[in-house]
Amino acid sequence: MVFDGDEARADNDDMENKKELVAIFSDQPVRRVWDEKEEKWWFSVVDIVAILTESVDPTAYWRKLKERFKEEGSETVTNCHGLKMVAKDGKQRETDVADVETVLRLVQSVPSPKAEPFKLWLARVGYERMQETIDPERAVSRARKNWQALGHSKKWIEQRMLSVETRNKLTDYWADHGIEKRDEFAKLTNIIHEEWSELSVKEHKNLKGLREQNLRDHMSDAELIFTALAELSTREIAEAEKDEGYVPNEGAAHAGGIISGGARKALEAKTGKKVVNSGNHLKPRRDVKNLGE
Repeated sequence: MVFDGDEARADNDDMENKKELVAIFSDQPVRRVWDEKEEKWWFSVVDIVAILTESVDPTAYWRKLKERFKEEGSETVTNCHGLKMVAKDGKQRETDVADVETVLRLVQSVPSPKAEPFKLWLARVGYERMQETIDPERAVSRARKNWQALGHSKKWIEQRMLSVETRNKLTDYWADHGIEKRDEFAKLTNIIHEEWSELSVKEHKNLKGLREQNLRDHMSDAELIFTALAELSTREIAEAEKDEGYVPNEGAAHAGGIISGGARKALEAKTGKKVVNSGNHLKPRRDVKNLGE
């Protein structure tokens, strides 16, 4: 997902591979941390509670809310983690943070007239999965607008849509054949990517200077095509061999990626041009962005 404009940034010295940024909702700051290792956002729970409840002491409110969640056996508290973030006094202090899925559960649990606007705000920060589950056309429309805003051609957008369909068919196969854990999806994806490109997903993103952005949104036509070929090949092999569970599907991932990798090398040998490249469609960043506007 692409974030146009800029956000206030501060390095968190105690957290390797993490960057702290501040987003704004209705003139109120929400601290968040981008975790490069896990490639996900962590939001300050106290900041969110302060917005939803307008409490004079959101820390105390969250403390009581946690007790209630624990009594109810809710997983919300379990999924919150402590990270050091810059507090109002300018010092690094540990506070509870949650990923977007947990934040959405939290929002649903707190009666607030700001609940719906906050959900929409989260969507604009880059999370529209809730709405898109209800209405998949939203995802298609939003994606096209994002790609157009990045300056992609109509032809590239059609290729990107085809790659999405190819990807979805593969992940659907995985989901129906014993791949249940999120990290297993990520591992299989990375295996395919490494086999065809000779780079991990993270290394490819680093090459293009990307962080939270979607790698595929910054791929060239050729990179998209070889990614799709690798995933198509993986699914075809898995279906032919009736792979069930992680280990057999891991074998198919290697094989599918190798097929695409071989085609990439053959093309590079003929053209003398590298398929995997550092090109991106990043926009210039300013100092601060009010994501609530």
